[in-house]
Amino acid sequence: MKRSIADFDFLDSFEHLGSHELDTNCKNKLDLFILKMNSNDFDYISLKEKLLDPMIDFSLSRKVREKYADKPGTLAAKAREKFVEYVNNKGELGELLLYCFLETHLKAPKLLSKLELKTSTSHYVNGSDGVHFLKLVDGGYQLIFGESKTIKGLTAAITDAFKSISEFKSCTNSKGNKKSGLPYEKGLISDHLEKETFSEEERQFVERIIYPNRNDDIEVDDAFGIFVGYEITVSGDDKKLSNKDCRIKVKEQINTEIKSSFAHVIKKIEEYDLCGHNFYIYVLPFTDLNKNRSLIQEGISK
Repeated sequence: MKRSIADFDFLDSFEHLGSHELDTNCKNKLDLFILKMNSNDFDYISLKEKLLDPMIDFSLSRKVREKYADKPGTLAAKAREKFVEYVNNKGELGELLLYCFLETHLKAPKLLSKLELKTSTSHYVNGSDGVHFLKLVDGGYQLIFGESKTIKGLTAAITDAFKSISEFKSCTNSKGNKKSGLPYEKGLISDHLEKETFSEEERQFVERIIYPNRNDDIEVDDAFGIFVGYEITVSGDDKKLSNKDCRIKVKEQINTEIKSSFAHVIKKIEEYDLCGHNFYIYVLPFTDLNKNRSLIQEGISK
């Protein structure tokens, strides 16, 4: 099954600072990206441009995209309709970025994004941010459920992400009340298969990995993809450095911050009894988070 993003242009906006295995069993992986810098600041304009096409792929089903393939203006308008007013919602940029990283970096095709299910710009859909699948080298598969957090504090963003995943898995919220979770999410995928342009063979395959039966030798495990966007500060003195020295200084600062968070990630996995799952974590720092998040969301939704 093909990925919904046809190319890897999205990754051109970033520099990959490293991929880190957080445990000895290589189950938990953190990939650190930063936006490329231009004149001692992150290049948000480049990211905004690189998100225009993926936003369409993220927002609309394959069937809708195929229907309007010869009408790019109409297609773009339908995708923008799915976005909540950018000033009122802080979450959708993280959801879109997670989708892009899972499709282009992890090469895990999308099965469903929650934005596809929105019937109006003011309609929110609870649950995971989207569902992807990944074929493993050992022949098995993973269903990857997405969770994104864009919060100023790195530790707070990590904490909130794992808290949400714990509630999603247990189908209860922090007050002990029932909420939608894994079973509901898998049902959504099955119920919306007709909205995709899957062949009959692809449709049967998706059903198999959602609901493996006793006569099937397919092995499927639930995993989670996490996007964490947090805020960093580049000091006035650092901005006065040469472009080369500023890049070096900012990268050192970010690497130090991220490495100090590894123990907290493992602590939350153990605290919420999530050790059986694989986690694919993508971290991206922002300067002036609220301002630049709004700048990007405005650019791709208007």
